[in-house]
Amino acid sequence: MDAIFVKTAEIQQLLDKAAGLTESGGNPRLKAIFRDLIEAAMELIVKHDISESEFWLAMKYLSDSADEIGLIVPGTGLEHFLDLYMDAKDAEAGRTGGTPRTIEGPLYVAGAPLVDGKESVNLSIDPDEGTQVLHMTGKITGPDGEAVENAVLHVWHANSKGWYSHFDPTGEQSPFNNRRRIKIGKDGHYAFHSKMPSGYSVPPEGSTDQLMKALGRHGNRPAHVHFFIEAPGYRTLTTQINFGDDPFAADDFAFGTREGLLPVPSRQGDSAYIAFDFQLQRAADESDEGFSSRARAEVEPQSQTETA
Repeated sequence: MDAIFVKTAEIQQLLDKAAGLTESGGNPRLKAIFRDLIEAAMELIVKHDISESEFWLAMKYLSDSADEIGLIVPGTGLEHFLDLYMDAKDAEAGRTGGTPRTIEGPLYVAGAPLVDGKESVNLSIDPDEGTQVLHMTGKITGPDGEAVENAVLHVWHANSKGWYSHFDPTGEQSPFNNRRRIKIGKDGHYAFHSKMPSGYSVPPEGSTDQLMKALGRHGNRPAHVHFFIEAPGYRTLTTQINFGDDPFAADDFAFGTREGLLPVPSRQGDSAYIAFDFQLQRAADESDEGFSSRARAEVEPQSQTETA
């Protein structure tokens, strides 16, 4: 059957009613988006002749996969699409430059210890034997090369087994292991060290893994480090670096790899070194200085004075 079926008067009237367009109350923007979303779903059903059984299997998958939605969204390319869309809107508005944004991922935890960045900050509380120590340094500047003052660098990453603190199913990691908020000085320089993270895969046999296998894809991420950078007068940056020498650096299932975000660690014995500078864009208004309204894990904020 042709998708024109969805354009028939009966279906169009159904859509108007389902979206609340025949009622005076509600949110007009939500009504318009909801109508288009349901219409697009109807068109897919007709285009691919989706059976009733296939439809309800899809609904069961969505219901069962709620706990992994933070992995499914990047795995389907939707989170990367949002980055590309925001890039395109910036270009259209004449906003260029700055460190590329990329996906946040689902494993940030608000409330990490806030520490002074005058010396290299140690992120790793736990020993994590048998892995290298990562030393990362650089500078945070604005669009004209000026040092960004009063910045806060949020950094988080996995341990050498690919597990994040607060999400580690083994229960072996200390709270906020490999997580800190670093107060940056007037010169814009930052430095931290930690136990080297490894790449990881989505949970075996979980909802994301099932989808990837059905699509003939893998569910692996390269070793990487996540960042938020916030500073008064500048646009908050969400980004991450993928290690350029990781076998999945150019084949990240979550599409987090972007040009300019692939440093190769200099590995020397039991240490590895990355020098990486961040450049922020100026904020157009106060909303640019904030975070998105994405739901994030949160615990009681902690502060810490140790830097070594």
